[in-house]
Formats: sequence, structure tokens, C-alpha cells
Amino acid sequence: MLEALHAAPRISRPELVRVTGLSRATVSSLVADLITVGLVTEEAHREGADEPEPRRTGRPAQTLSLVPSAGYAIGADIGHQHVRVILSDLFGTVLWEHWVAKDVDRAPGETLDLVAVLVGRALQETGVDRARVLGIGAGIASPVEKGSGELGAEGIMPGWVGLHLTDELRGRTGLPVRVTNDANAGALAELMYGAGRQVDDMVYIRLSAGIGAGIVSNGRLLLGARGLAGEIGHLPLITDGLICRCGNRGCLETVASPVAIARLLSQSWGRPIAARDLLALIKQRNTGALRAVRDAGDAVGRALATLVTLLNPRLVVVGGDLAAAGEDLLEPLRAGIERHTLPSAARGIEIVTGGLGAGAEVRGAAGLVLTAAPQLLA
Repeated sequence: MLEALHAAPRISRPELVRVTGLSRATVSSLVADLITVGLVTEEAHREGADEPEPRRTGRPAQTLSLVPSAGYAIGADIGHQHVRVILSDLFGTVLWEHWVAKDVDRAPGETLDLVAVLVGRALQETGVDRARVLGIGAGIASPVEKGSGELGAEGIMPGWVGLHLTDELRGRTGLPVRVTNDANAGALAELMYGAGRQVDDMVYIRLSAGIGAGIVSNGRLLLGARGLAGEIGHLPLITDGLICRCGNRGCLETVASPVAIARLLSQSWGRPIAARDLLALIKQRNTGALRAVRDAGDAVGRALATLVTLLNPRLVVVGGDLAAAGEDLLEPLRAGIERHTLPSAARGIEIVTGGLGAGAEVRGAAGLVLTAAPQLLA
């Protein structure tokens, strides 16, 4: 019952009977119980309108819904240089949000203490009872072992190697914790709330200081045996390229991340260029910056062509800092996919920027908890 109510924001009793396969009497009894304990609310309706008349088109009238304040989720996005925390209600509406610039890679203790402080602030400033929080979802810019939550951060986040993020956050907050990497979190958010709604097969690629992909296959995140699927940033792209922080040579991250592009421009121009300067340079139509971003788009397209060939997604969603470059990035990215993929696979794919911007990863982190809300509420 709770799964059916969670899947549809509003639903009628007859629809609940159809979806659950339960009898009308059982549905009525359960609905009454759920209303009594404050999990379900019933909309006011006209007398005799309890069972809406069938319609030729559209969904039938809906009179029941879960109470948004019946449960809450906290999302934490832990990047290389920032921490972002949100508090959302049962349907993912963001009620509180805060972002802090932080040098994260070598400061795990300080960073996790900061997350705990922000969680406390979120509850205090919104007046939400901690007992109503279903859990914390955390997305982090590191490979995450499925099940244990151990971070495989060698060379990527040096201070975090071997740390069990699930245990660390639970110990600091007293709340249940679910963990994934930031690209998977972004993919889940776009699937639930953004460009990927109603799409069952999708690749989300996050182009920031790190590059990763979240893969949705048949409506579910594809994690792999150990949860490490989608580490596209560490696909070798250039045989004699730069040494990547992962220890390999010529990875996609070394040529297509904002950090790599800024490094290239700094070397070319003989003056320091920061990754945060790139979007301003693109807006100014600086020819060197535009060429560097377009070359990066082509490299990303070549890497994505491998995923497109193997997975045949319907949609590719581009997120992360570099996504703000828009068509200057997407046009060569599309061309790269078309050039290196079977024509039939390339024809059927749509490539767009994400619909949630910088908030994708943190909303997806909270979504880790919300996808399990029916079981947690039960």
C-alpha cells in the first residue's frame, strides 16, 4: 500500500485496489489505519465522488496521498572542494539547503564533522523532529564499495582511503546512512526529478573536478558487482597522455575535466587560469577557451561512445560544472558519439544538459533514502 501511495502523489481507492491486488475491504481498512496514524491524507470530495467515473483519457480522479511531512530525508553532497546539505520532505521538496566551500580531499574528519553540524542546523532551523528523519543519503566524489560503504579513494581523495563513510556518518548523527558516489547520486536525481523522468535507460555523466557516470538500465541504477560501475573518468583515452591521479596514464579526466582544461590554458597562455574562470571565458567567447572546451566535448563523446555501444541508452544527461558551457560542449560531444558509434545507436539517442544544475547530486543523495521510504515508513 505504501509503495503504491509513494509511486503516485495522488491516487483513488479503486486505483489502489487495482495496483495492489488487495480487496476493496482490505484497502479501505488499511487506508483508515494510515489516515489515523498520520501517514495518509484524504482530499475533500463531493458526496458520491468516492469512486470517480471512468474517463476516456487521463488518469481517474485521485483523492488519497501520503502526507509530505510524514517523513524527511537529508542529502549530503561531498565534493573535492565543497559540502552541500539539504533537508527534503517525503516527495523530495527541498526545505533547507546550505553550501560550504571546503578543501575535502585531505580532511575527512573535519569534513564529516561539518556535515554533522549542517544536519543539526537543518533540523533546528526547520523545526523538524529528528525522529521523523528516515535517514541520510550521502554522495561523494569517490568510488564507493557496495554494501560496506568503504571508499576506494586511492589517488582520488587521499585522506579518505579505506574509510567507511556509512559508519562514520551514523556515528556522528545517530541516523541511518546510505552512501553512493556523486555520479550515481546525480543520475538518481535526474531520473526522479529532472531530465530523466519517464526514461528507463539513461547515462548521466558528471563533468567536474572528477568525471564519473551514473548508469540507469531498465529503470534501475547499474552499480556492478562491487558498486564501482561507471568510472568513465578513468577510461584510458590517450596512450602517451598525462599521468592521472588514479595512477594510470591518459585518462579522460586528464583532458576533459574543468581542472584539466584550466591547466591546459594556463600552460598555453603563461598565466594562471582557475577552473572557476572557464565559464566567464566562454561567455566572453574567448577563442582559446572555446577551443579547449570543444576539444574536451569531443573527448567525452569518444568515451561515451563506448557506453552507448555497450548499453544502448535512450538518453545521455550531462551534469557537473562543465555542463554550464551548453552547446559549446554538447555539439562536439554529440559529434564524438556519432563518429565512434554505430549509426543506428547514435540516431536514437538524445543528449541534453541536466535539469537540476548544481543541486542534482545532493537531491539524488536524499533520493537514496526516499526510494526506500515505503519500507522505512512501514
